[in-house]
Amino acid sequence: MLYGREREQALIDGLLDGARGGRSGVLVLRGEPGIGKTALLEHAVAAAGDAFRVVRVAGVEYEAELPFAGLSLLLAPGLDRLAALPGPQRRSLEAAFGLSDVAATPGGAPADRLLTGLATLGLLAELAADQPLLCVLDDVQWLDRASLDAVLLAARRLQAEGVALLLAARDGGPGAGPGGATDVLPLAGLPELRLAGLDEPDADRLLAARLLTVRAGTVLPGEVRRRLLAEAAGNPLALTELPTTSAAPADPGALPLTSRLQIAFHGQVTGLPPATQTVLLVAAAEENGDLDVILPAAAALGVPAEHLAPAEESGLVSTTADRRLAFRHPLLRAAIIQRAPLQQKLAVHRAIGEALGEGDRRTWHLALAATAPDADLADALERTALRAEARGGHGGAAAAYERAARLTPDRDGATRRLVLAAEAATEEGKLAQAEALADRAAARTDSVFAHALLDHVRATAHFWRGSYQAAYRLLLDAAATDIEAPHAARMLFQAFHAAWYAGEEPVVTVLDRLARLPLPEGDPHTALARHLPAAVLPALGRPAAPLPTARDTAAAARRAGAETPSDLVQLCGATLILGRDAETIDLAGELIAEARSKGTLGVLPTLQFFLAEAELFHGRHRDAEATAGEALALARDSGQHQWVSQLSALLACLAALGGAAEECVALAATALTGPDPAADAPRSAAPAPGEPWAQWALGLLDLGQGRAADAADRLQALTTGRYRHHVCATRAIPDLVEAAVRIGAPDRAAEPYERLARWARAADRPWTEALRLRCQALLGPDELAESAYRSALELHDGTDRPFEQARTALLYGEWLRRERRRTDARPHLRAALETFERLAAHPWAERARTELTATGTTVPAATPAAAPEGSLAALTPQELQIVRLAAQGLTNRDIAAQLFLSPRTVGHHLYKAYPKLGITSRTDLPALL
Repeated sequence: MLYGREREQALIDGLLDGARGGRSGVLVLRGEPGIGKTALLEHAVAAAGDAFRVVRVAGVEYEAELPFAGLSLLLAPGLDRLAALPGPQRRSLEAAFGLSDVAATPGGAPADRLLTGLATLGLLAELAADQPLLCVLDDVQWLDRASLDAVLLAARRLQAEGVALLLAARDGGPGAGPGGATDVLPLAGLPELRLAGLDEPDADRLLAARLLTVRAGTVLPGEVRRRLLAEAAGNPLALTELPTTSAAPADPGALPLTSRLQIAFHGQVTGLPPATQTVLLVAAAEENGDLDVILPAAAALGVPAEHLAPAEESGLVSTTADRRLAFRHPLLRAAIIQRAPLQQKLAVHRAIGEALGEGDRRTWHLALAATAPDADLADALERTALRAEARGGHGGAAAAYERAARLTPDRDGATRRLVLAAEAATEEGKLAQAEALADRAAARTDSVFAHALLDHVRATAHFWRGSYQAAYRLLLDAAATDIEAPHAARMLFQAFHAAWYAGEEPVVTVLDRLARLPLPEGDPHTALARHLPAAVLPALGRPAAPLPTARDTAAAARRAGAETPSDLVQLCGATLILGRDAETIDLAGELIAEARSKGTLGVLPTLQFFLAEAELFHGRHRDAEATAGEALALARDSGQHQWVSQLSALLACLAALGGAAEECVALAATALTGPDPAADAPRSAAPAPGEPWAQWALGLLDLGQGRAADAADRLQALTTGRYRHHVCATRAIPDLVEAAVRIGAPDRAAEPYERLARWARAADRPWTEALRLRCQALLGPDELAESAYRSALELHDGTDRPFEQARTALLYGEWLRRERRRTDARPHLRAALETFERLAAHPWAERARTELTATGTTVPAATPAAAPEGSLAALTPQELQIVRLAAQGLTNRDIAAQLFLSPRTVGHHLYKAYPKLGITSRTDLPALL
């Protein structure tokens, strides 16, 4: 029976009711040790009853760092349904669980995490296909990180599968988790219920019930009872365990409650026979509670199985139907480990390792028992690390490499493994650990190559914290050492990324070095190393070699061995710098399709950011919103904070164009916040990666809402400051020109206009010249304005940039009306209005409507539904994606595989979309679209 938890039970019952109705839901229970989280999970399991399928797992504090250990236990009941998953997801999960020898994708940690998380979502949906599913995870602060990442990704994407997901996590404090507090867990954004202590009447009822059990017939003196209630402070575990011992301090505040509970557990264990204490220590050290391992290990220590009985009789442990030993509470396990002498713990790990068959768990336990260098064991640990990396468990790999280094007899071998550990920790995002490992390795070696690799590790840590100048300098110096050109190229590619945020001169320096790098023609890096300087330097007014098409460069790189979209991703960004937007759409679309089919999903947010940019520049605002929205979700799922910032800012631009002021401001704020403050280490004071786009978004919002002075201030700072070479800063110059002219200060845009003119000449595209002519018409002289506007409109024709064409027509129409040529102005204003309404660019549509009315024409009210895409305008971006794929004839399962949803969620969105579109089935979609 639960005391005082009626509200919490009602919330859980509501979650179960939703799952019965086909709605998925997630709830995180938070609280201090013993506050009742596990009891509420047990209530959920009981309330679910036979109507639900139930899967559950609990994290174990002393579990070896084996990736996906928790997930494999959780999803074991669904392994017979793996065949229902899309190929890349199935292969990823098989690799994660060790069911195949080859990793599912070569795309690195983000791809592995995403694929495995999406596969987890798919398998949970399959398990819920026949009946609702209750998924229970206790002590998630102790789950291995690879498992937790997969579960949380699935949790954030659950929608209409009929899955109820309950997670329990301990609050911060000693022993709360690997970082000392659950605050480092990536649980943000999930619904949360924080458990407080019981009210005094409920605490008194629970204490009374417990006293009847442990001290039947004994009446506690009032003072002792009051002391127990005060000491427990409403904590249910304290109320049930403290009455069993007198080992509490005289001053209830002398020790933390967790320590007092451990003392209580110490007393209960100490009263057992020594042989029983030994078998309990074996069970506490063996992470899975597997009796087929625990009992042989105990026997090897001279303790037969019957010595487990006293612990079972006392209620400290129990045996489940699948022959697993469960402790009454995780603190009991912690107390047993804590009280054991070191030599006994070493002997127990050795016995467990010997009892296990060949594999990584055996290697880990033998390593934990080792007290001296052991070359064979170190080699085995390195093989464990390699398997962990292949499965996407870079955190486990880092731990294995580091442990292997400790056990390696020779100095050079130990140093090499420390370097590998630092690189693996970087891949996991454990930046402080990576830097500490790098420092240890650097102190042990004089190898130039090793120091270059370690500087690469440090630079990566600096980059992800926002210290772009430091990252750039480290990488530039490392690439200048006596290392082979291909290694230097990799460092310079990353240095270019850091330099892009550090400033224009660092960009030029990196590109000059890259252009001079003596790479052989057959190297996979050569084509991109030649393309980047040719694509970027002319935009900065510097000479460069002729620029090949992106497709030609990609083909050359592939012939030389570039195999994945990750090898070509920078090419998509480079094409945008000189206005090759159509090439970006072409190449990025191809690489995105390839990434989906191969499962290299970690690169998708980057590719989709570049694609969404190009779609925005082409006036395809709805497409850009759908692309960026999906990318933002993937970036959040995979912890790619840079792209969370960038994509939020790009979406803020789209919101500004649509006049959604609150949404624009909120997205810009997200972009400017930078990485999650709970990340591995604090950010530097450097601006967030999405700052340039966010400033453009806010400037567009000001301009669209008539605040020309604010727009001019913001856009001038953007187009003349440290980010003036950025793509968005260049594209924002026409907005600055318009704002500056509106406030009568055209000189504020003079220098940016000159750079725009230089860029337009280098880009050599009709639409870039059209933008320059529009700016020239605004800046004067007035007698040349009309010819400039007319020439710009002629160049706009056929360029597939409706928004920019409409803005030019609007400005020309406004100029004609001011010249009192109202009849001439009307067709241009009317054309602009129609385009703005079709694109849902409401501020600009309202401005065109106002201008058209001023010419003396009656203008009908806005009618979005009458626009060519009007019926689609009511759809959410996700619904629009699903509808378009369904119109192509894809099944719900096919669509789910493309968009990383469950088939039931796809069906749910389709049925929501049909009424908005005025149709009744998917057969009507092709004609509608």
